[in-house]
Amino acid sequence: MSNKKVLKYGMVGGGPGSFIGGVHRKAAKFDGEAKIVSGAFSRTYEKTLQTGNKLGLEEDRLYKNYKEMAKKEASRADGIDFVAIVVPNKFHYPVAKEFLNQGINVICDKPLTVTLDEAKELEELTRKNGLLFGVTYVYSGYPMVKQARELVQSGELGEIRVIQGEYPQEWLAEPVEKEGNKQAEWRTDPGLSGSANCVGDIGTHIENTVAYISNLKIESLAANLSIFGKGRELDDNAEMLVKFENGATGSFWCSQVAVGHDNGLKVRVYGTKGSLVWKQEDPNYLELSYLHKPKEILSRGRDELQPTAADAVRLPGGHPEGFYEAFSNIYANFTTALKDKKQGKKVDPDHYDYPDVSEGVQGVQFIETCLESSDQNSKWIDLN
Repeated sequence: MSNKKVLKYGMVGGGPGSFIGGVHRKAAKFDGEAKIVSGAFSRTYEKTLQTGNKLGLEEDRLYKNYKEMAKKEASRADGIDFVAIVVPNKFHYPVAKEFLNQGINVICDKPLTVTLDEAKELEELTRKNGLLFGVTYVYSGYPMVKQARELVQSGELGEIRVIQGEYPQEWLAEPVEKEGNKQAEWRTDPGLSGSANCVGDIGTHIENTVAYISNLKIESLAANLSIFGKGRELDDNAEMLVKFENGATGSFWCSQVAVGHDNGLKVRVYGTKGSLVWKQEDPNYLELSYLHKPKEILSRGRDELQPTAADAVRLPGGHPEGFYEAFSNIYANFTTALKDKKQGKKVDPDHYDYPDVSEGVQGVQFIETCLESSDQNSKWIDLN
């Protein structure tokens, strides 16, 4: 069987006004490995038809709701190979569960769910049904994040002592959710976002990026979640102190009210032999420091990289790569795994370098522990 066959996928969510739906579609299309053929893009059928028509889809593959879509696609001889879920957080669980029960593989935006019990149920269902489940923690798709991972896990920096992560934004410094900003409206609504906003939206990216680079699990944390926006019910700023299983310590900060910052994810890792710094807004470079040596800047396009990082490079040096390329790397690795699975090969997600359902569970556990700690006056809480 050829591995060149294009996979078919459908999408739930991603209708008019959706940012992340368009990102997923572009990422899936990037390498020509997957083609969108169906969708339930909106809770309003007319909007689903509108989106489907713009994408050139057949009307009989446009559905009134995700339950109809899952059932009908599962019964078709030419049904979808996987579904992309890009609805607000609250609906990740019921939508994913419906498709998993129909035997359809899933790729879902983060966070995986809004409760740990839901996340664990999806993990169990995925394993039970022998399916693949990707979670789009995009920053693991950047070549220099992969290079950082190789350096840390090979012992190049020595034993890791301290890790710091920050993710400041300013976009909720004013009450834009009351001014027609759709992204802000649902993220600040507990009925759609769940129990957390800032920690669930960007704090979980810090946790995942740090875990990906370091391969260290958080042993315990103490968190302080704040609400600065008048009238808001969910956090828009948070600080976390963390202790890792190897004895390392760290601090995380995420904020959506940090005036002067666009999308400032930054990770610093300090070991006994050296350290590194990666900045999302300058993603093609990795800052390295070693004891008794001058500081160096590693270039994504110019310098020799480890194989996993080099394989993720898409453009020559001097041509910036960013968010879309990183997102497409996750889709490329997920679709490679799915194609191998369809050929009857044994698929271990650890060998395909995409975030799977277990990382999704870990992210939800992080969010819940932050909420629990903050509710108890920043008490240290163990992550079991």
